[in-house]
Amino acid sequence: MAKPYLSVIVPAYNEAKRLPLTLIDIDKHLSQQEYSYEIIVVNDGSKDATAEIVERFKPLIDNLKLLDSKENRGKGYAVRQGMLSAKGNWRVFMDADNSTTIVEFNKMVPYFNEGYEIIIGSRAVRGAKLNPPQTLIKRLAGKLGNLFIQILLLRGIWDSQCGFKCFSEEAAKRIFPISKIDHWGFDVEVLALARAFGYKIKEMPVHWVNDPRSHVSFKTYFQVLWETVKVRWWLWRHVYKPGIRS
Repeated sequence: MAKPYLSVIVPAYNEAKRLPLTLIDIDKHLSQQEYSYEIIVVNDGSKDATAEIVERFKPLIDNLKLLDSKENRGKGYAVRQGMLSAKGNWRVFMDADNSTTIVEFNKMVPYFNEGYEIIIGSRAVRGAKLNPPQTLIKRLAGKLGNLFIQILLLRGIWDSQCGFKCFSEEAAKRIFPISKIDHWGFDVEVLALARAFGYKIKEMPVHWVNDPRSHVSFKTYFQVLWETVKVRWWLWRHVYKPGIRS
């Protein structure tokens, strides 16, 4: 196929039940657009029929691709593989449960003309919609975690963890080859690297649907905070590619 305008990366771990409707929704919306696209599902060592589901959908959805990892490495690893194998001018990753739908991508397009090369979905800025709202304890944990992340790395970004982010081709090729975090803290890392490279980042409100079957647990919150500390340390120690500011 010719070079696509948009690459959609969907990391998936044991998503055989939720993935079919997500793929149908992505293709239904994008097939109505004027721009070309590809959909890349990265199977992160699933134990269920996730890979088989994608194979079955290939004859039904044009430009659907599967990256099939036999080992579970983590969401960060899966997104990295998808970003580096993508061909699109713009590369967005989204959750397999469709918590933020691909419809939100069209709201990002106007920011491209304003010079933003990274646009991130946010549940914490004015205009965001959460359905249903998160529990009080999850909101509190999220706010405290975000404060910690802002102090160490990402001042001014209110939701680093929303699973809907878009990168230009140039930004993706520069950031993801040197990223190191394979698990949930990868969002913080890639945004910190983007800041270090001087990219303009736009935080945009999105509509987010809470799925009670989410793989995110409270243990995940602590893992993200620890990995935030590691990224801060690596930047101070110049572990990343030479030339990045600390």
